[in-house]
Amino acid sequence: MTSKSPRLAIAVKGWPRLSETFIAQELVALEEAGIDFAIWSLRHPTDKKTHPLHDRLKAEVHYLPEYLGDEPMRVLRGLLFGVTHRAFWPALRQFLRDLARDRTRNRVRRFGQACVMARELPADTTALYAHFLHTPSSVARYAAMLRGVPWSFSAHAKDIWTSIDWELQEKLDSATAGAAFGATCTALGAKYLNGLSKDTPVDLVYHGLDLSRFPPAPERTRRTPTDPFHMLSVGRLVEKKGFDRLLDAMALLPADMDWHWTHIGGGTLADALQQQAKRLGLSDRITWHGACDQPEVIDAMRQSNLFVLPSRVAADGDRDGLPNVLMEAASQKLPILSTPISAIPEFIDDGVHGILSGDDPVTLADAMARVAHDPALGVSMAEAAHARLHADFTMQPGIAHLARRLRAIMGAA
Repeated sequence: MTSKSPRLAIAVKGWPRLSETFIAQELVALEEAGIDFAIWSLRHPTDKKTHPLHDRLKAEVHYLPEYLGDEPMRVLRGLLFGVTHRAFWPALRQFLRDLARDRTRNRVRRFGQACVMARELPADTTALYAHFLHTPSSVARYAAMLRGVPWSFSAHAKDIWTSIDWELQEKLDSATAGAAFGATCTALGAKYLNGLSKDTPVDLVYHGLDLSRFPPAPERTRRTPTDPFHMLSVGRLVEKKGFDRLLDAMALLPADMDWHWTHIGGGTLADALQQQAKRLGLSDRITWHGACDQPEVIDAMRQSNLFVLPSRVAADGDRDGLPNVLMEAASQKLPILSTPISAIPEFIDDGVHGILSGDDPVTLADAMARVAHDPALGVSMAEAAHARLHADFTMQPGIAHLARRLRAIMGAA
């Protein structure tokens, strides 16, 4: 299928994904801004639900072979397409150079997916754009070399902090088929990547929120220190979210404090954390909801008294960027308790827009009890976070910037 306007191909790790609303929000907004693109997903969806945002996207979605052995003839056709084009040989040399430093099946899979993508891209595709600087950008980079078009990326968190420096540097260097430009959603990430870059500019582009998707903040009734205290967390059950330490902290809360915690999200540590809660005697105070769609998340926020996200740096270096759920909580004037990790302080000033606590259980427990026992404190911080969200963290400025950047490389091809 062809288009009368230049086409952009967007590589993503998986589509759709409940945990990546920031990507869905951006793609819908770019489409509504007139950017003509198709999605190329490296993996098939695993979530059973979707967000309403996903249903708004009109772009075509193509799925690359998740594993090369799944569709061997499709991969073979991609390789045969490649060897008949002069650009294949520089791309192959770059791949072999990368493979010599990263001898993994994943590396081979990236090149195979790129060959399939290069062959199947519409003839009028003039640029590629990848969400995440690790695997999706590797596929986009090889495919761009094979097709002779520029590519660009949006980096987030894990892809920055757990990637090998040599690979980041080469993706930021035009001499090694680096990106035309990059974007990242935190000032911390932008500073780090620009420090590694040879000649690729990496722009700070906050995701922000499309506030039209959210209801006005509820009129919250003033609770008393003895009223039930409902806490909420939304995030994958993985190490960097810090929920194991949060459970230990909840075990330290005062015996006379009437509290309940609701968690929304799936993840690899689900069974381990539920067992931990059982050992601590907390199970009857906790609701594990699993993955939920956006309306369900917002409804839970409107019924809660404190949003808790005790992020930390995982053992492998993985960490959050600026989690969108913090801005979503602010949109509903829900007080926030988090940690001063990564870019979270770019949105929250401690004691002004929320509490940034140490992630040790004693400190976390003290912070939770402090908000529970001082209702006025939560109200004042939530009002300040709501005002900051509307003043500095809306979606539109970032989308306008990205659209200009993408149109420039699409037109320059």
